[in-house]
Amino acid sequence: MNIVNKRATFDYQLGDKFEAGIKLFGGEVKAVKLGHADLTGSFVRVIGLEANLVNATIFPYEFAGPDTYEQKRTRKLLLHKKEILSLKSKTDASNLTIVPVSLYTRHGLIKVELSLGKPKKKVDKKEALKRRDIDKDIESALRGKR
Repeated sequence: MNIVNKRATFDYQLGDKFEAGIKLFGGEVKAVKLGHADLTGSFVRVIGLEANLVNATIFPYEFAGPDTYEQKRTRKLLLHKKEILSLKSKTDASNLTIVPVSLYTRHGLIKVELSLGKPKKKVDKKEALKRRDIDKDIESALRGKR
């Protein structure tokens, strides 16, 4: 199981990467292991000495109980105190955002890959789209010559 935030590479210039655990409930764990999650539009907010994953969607597990369930609730990230202080100082010092890049399992545990990202400007995004279209045209032209 590997859930990737494709939007993160388009919206941000990614830098340093970190790995964090995530605090989930039982039904959420099963849903994530089945791949029923979405990281699009999510970010990490550091408040005090806690890092929280905000706006990540974990869809309800179909066999879980009928109790109330919030898909986009704020979830606590499990990081060491030094890592949290480092992330907080880096984001406060410059215009950086902590972005979740992927959600995956490792040795049966669910982990979140975080990255420090600098927001791209609109011009940079348009340029990336143009570059991608040119690469597609070149690739199709090369396939036609064979």
